[in-house]
Amino acid sequence: RKSYRNLGLFWLGSLMMSIVVFLLGNLTGKYSSDLSPAFLLNLPYVLIPIWAGVRLFQQPRALPCLSPETVAEEQRKRLYQRPQDLGLVLVLLLTAAFTFFRGMVVLDCPADSCFEYIYQHEPYLRDPVAYPKVQMLIYLFYVLPFFCLCIYGLALPGCSWLPDWSLVFAGAVAQAQFSHLGSSLHARTPFPYQTPEDVWWSFLLTNVLYALGPQLLAYRCLRCPAFFLPATPAGKKHQ
Repeated sequence: RKSYRNLGLFWLGSLMMSIVVFLLGNLTGKYSSDLSPAFLLNLPYVLIPIWAGVRLFQQPRALPCLSPETVAEEQRKRLYQRPQDLGLVLVLLLTAAFTFFRGMVVLDCPADSCFEYIYQHEPYLRDPVAYPKVQMLIYLFYVLPFFCLCIYGLALPGCSWLPDWSLVFAGAVAQAQFSHLGSSLHARTPFPYQTPEDVWWSFLLTNVLYALGPQLLAYRCLRCPAFFLPATPAGKKHQ
């Protein structure tokens, strides 16, 4: 029987990001005064993914059949001896820097670069519906720390939590970027908040590359997980 645990973790991240941004955006946006008691009908939509997530993390993960010697050899390699991981760390550093920058933008940082960015590159971040602002704040306070933990997990061996959580965050960022791109470019978005035509391609490229980083991390963790497996005690290696 085929296990869909990995797909479920990806779906979990996608759905949780969607509902959190939706709920907080409704509560803080310009339509918050129009909410009715029917808004509470969204609560099951929150509880079901939480229940599913608990079930998924309780399921045993399918581990590859690797000898302790193979795992130990892979985990002895320094970061500079793993060029793919080194490149991934650089990608995550750039992604983290962009995450921090956009977080400062929506927090009304007075820097000229932030002012120019929000008016000339991503005016959708000013939309009073609050969805884009909530999205960037979630990135800043939750996704950014996770990127830092990922860099730690790629530098030091035995971080067995990284493969599962990389899938969750890959799904979350994929969902968030898809919604952000679609809303920024949609014809029904008020004209002052639509992406200017002269920066359309740079905006699209930047946001697609932003979404690509977590997907590459999740793929790396699934393709070659030996570096993230718990270290085998020395006594068991000779049994």
